[in-house]
Amino acid sequence: MGSLDFSAMVGRLRQLHENAEDPDIDRMPDDEELFKALLYLEKHAGALKDKQAQREAAVKRVTLWQYLREQADLHQAKAVEDARAAGSEWADLMPALAVGTPSAAYNKATRLRAAALTATASRDQPVRRTPEAVLAAERQIKARAAAERRTEEEAARRHALLVPVAQRLLKCRTAFGDNEDIEFWLDQIEAVLPGCQTATQMVSLGTYLEALVRALRKIERNTAQPTGWTDEARLGYAAAAELFPR
Repeated sequence: MGSLDFSAMVGRLRQLHENAEDPDIDRMPDDEELFKALLYLEKHAGALKDKQAQREAAVKRVTLWQYLREQADLHQAKAVEDARAAGSEWADLMPALAVGTPSAAYNKATRLRAAALTATASRDQPVRRTPEAVLAAERQIKARAAAERRTEEEAARRHALLVPVAQRLLKCRTAFGDNEDIEFWLDQIEAVLPGCQTATQMVSLGTYLEALVRALRKIERNTAQPTGWTDEARLGYAAAAELFPR
């Protein structure tokens, strides 16, 4: 079911009971107390006399119970995970999971993990409640997380090099000749470089450096040996080009 504004839905049910002049409405629990509110609404369903209101209220109660069931699976799965991390054996969890054997406790915990993975993994299809499917889903999640970490680490590495590479290019800017595009992007780099510390500033610096590299590559394509470039300018360009592969 995913995320749900259950308090707003409970509020709508409260309004239906107020409209029906439910005499006990003042005893209905707060909108945030979902379980208690549902018990009240079930007990006082007869207060609704209008058929349309009855249908709407009943469907909303079904929806809220389903939402509550899914949340219970998520939290119970986390509790089992914590118990196992603390050293509990599957036999220790048998009474808590209302099963009769350690293997049944393991299987039920697997089903709970499948529900948790389905709810948290942004999946088009639910995870099948088998050990193989759960393990496969968990491997995929770990692989994605590892890929994201590598991407973040690479971005951090590149950001750490942006400032020194930019400084190096500015020191030899006259060696790049009188080119309008190059002068423009060097001016942008020079403007943002002082005190470049925030993420936004680093993104801007990276954008300007990448644009400068494109302009320098254009010159490189047009002239095999760019006239006037010093060794330091070539080394600075090579360092910048390495940060922004073709």
